[in-house]
Amino acid sequence: MDLVTATVPRQRSANVASNIRTFLALMGAGFRRYSTYRQATVAGAFTNTVFGFLRCYVLLAVAAGAGTATVAGYDPARLATFVWFGQGLLAVVLLWGWTELADRIRTGDVVADLLRPVHPVTRYLATDLGRAGHAVVTRFVPPVLIGPLFFPFYVPHRWTTVPLFAVSVLLATVLCFGCRYLVNATGYWLLDIRGPMILWALVSGVLGGLYFPLRFLPDALVVPLWVLTPLPSLFQTPLDVLVEIDPTPRQLWLVVLQAAWVVLVLVLCRVVQRRAERRLVVQGG
Repeated sequence: MDLVTATVPRQRSANVASNIRTFLALMGAGFRRYSTYRQATVAGAFTNTVFGFLRCYVLLAVAAGAGTATVAGYDPARLATFVWFGQGLLAVVLLWGWTELADRIRTGDVVADLLRPVHPVTRYLATDLGRAGHAVVTRFVPPVLIGPLFFPFYVPHRWTTVPLFAVSVLLATVLCFGCRYLVNATGYWLLDIRGPMILWALVSGVLGGLYFPLRFLPDALVVPLWVLTPLPSLFQTPLDVLVEIDPTPRQLWLVVLQAAWVVLVLVLCRVVQRRAERRLVVQGG
C-alpha cells in the first residue's frame, strides 16, 4: 500500500512534466512556423511603422488642439509612447487575421484536431504563444526603436513598471487568443464566420484602445466598459501600465482584472468547444 501511495505522486509529476514539454514543443513549432514568412514579416513591420507616424501625428494634433499640456492625463511624450508601443503590440496581441480554426471547421479537418491527445484550446494557445514570441522579436522591436528617433518618448519612472508591463502584455496576448478562438468557434454553428469576424474587428479596435486612448471618453462610459468587458484589457491596459497614467496600486488592479478575464475567457473556450463537439457534423461524412 505504501508503494502504491508513493507511486501516484511520481506519476502525476511525470504527467505534469510531459504536459509542460508538449506545450513548449508546440510553442517552438509556432515560432518556427511564423519565422518562415520573412517577406510578410518585413512588410508587416514596415506597414506598422508607417501607420505609427500617421497615428502619432493625429493624436498629437488632438493634444495641441485641446490647448492644454495634457489630454486625459496624456502629455505629448505619453501619447507618442502609447502610439508606438501600440503599433508594436498590434502584431503581438494579433487582434485580427486568425481564422485557422474556422477554416478547419469548414473543411472538416477539425476532426483531426479532436483525435489528437492535446485539447484543441491548449494546442492552439501554445502555437499562438510561439507566434507571439516571434512577433516580439520581429514586429514589436522595429516601431519601438524608430519612434524615439522622431518623437519624445516617456520613460517609466517606477521600477515595477517594466515587469508589470511584460506580464500585462502576456495576459493581453492570451486573452486576445481566447476572444479570437470564440469568434472562430462560431463556425461550428454558422460555417461562414465573416459576419462575426467583421463585428469583432470593429468592436475590438474601437473599444480595445487601438485607435485612441479610451480615457478620451467620459468616465461614465469607460469604467463600465473596463469592468464588464475584456476589450480594454487587450490594448489599453498594457499601454496605460507602460506610460504610468495610474499609481502603482491601480496598475496592479488593472493587471489583476486582466488575469480574471483570461481565466474566464479560457474556461468559456473550453465550454464552447465541448458543446460544439456534441453537435459537430462533418459535411459529407
